[in-house]
Amino acid sequence: METKKTYQLLPTFGTSYGTGWSVMTDNFLRFFLVIIILGVLTSPMSIGNKFNMDDLNFFDHFSHGDFGPDDLFKFGALGIFAGIMGLIALMYALLVLPVFQFGSKMMFVQAVRKQTPDFDWLVSGFRKNYLNIVLANLLVGALIGIGIVCLIIPGIILACRLTFTPYLVMDRGLDPIKAAEESWRLTRGHGWTIFLMGFMSFFIVLAGFICLFFGVFISLMWIKSAFATLYHSTLIEKGLYVVEESEAAVV
Repeated sequence: METKKTYQLLPTFGTSYGTGWSVMTDNFLRFFLVIIILGVLTSPMSIGNKFNMDDLNFFDHFSHGDFGPDDLFKFGALGIFAGIMGLIALMYALLVLPVFQFGSKMMFVQAVRKQTPDFDWLVSGFRKNYLNIVLANLLVGALIGIGIVCLIIPGIILACRLTFTPYLVMDRGLDPIKAAEESWRLTRGHGWTIFLMGFMSFFIVLAGFICLFFGVFISLMWIKSAFATLYHSTLIEKGLYVVEESEAAVV
């Protein structure tokens, strides 16, 4: 009789990364595809590479006294084009990308719960909960940004205490305000754990770069699995999730 593999679910630094590694290896190909998709969606768009910038060098033309109406038109058109593309990129970052990012987090949580990660989570936010996703992303980003401006330390504290907000919006369907408040409550007592996990993630990604570029994919999968593990184990600790027998901790 085959014994079903179980995970140790405790909201600690070591357990989160240890269990996160097991979660990653058990779902390697699915997570690898998720990271590739997110990479494509978040990669900067290269635009305007067909423009000959030498012909549009304002200072060169102006210094030689040959800045004419044609050059003025070219620079004006380029400025308008850059402005439009910048606006499109901003709207994409605020209104589209968060849906994929929030959805991907739930795929990792599914894996921690011994469920098969469903790729539908990547786009389900467009059909339901869309407004909450966009507003939660704006709220958390604004709060952390303000905190960083206020001597950096408050920004780090906010980033740690609000780290569960995307999970709560997707997993429990909370609105942005309630999700942020619940994240603050759930992370009480785990702030240093989250900080250390975030700090360690920098070195994990750095090690991924050193161990050839492919190592970055493994690093990102591991980090996302670890934070999903921390979120799920915190829910269990707070009595907000009933652990099934297959999810019970083993030593």
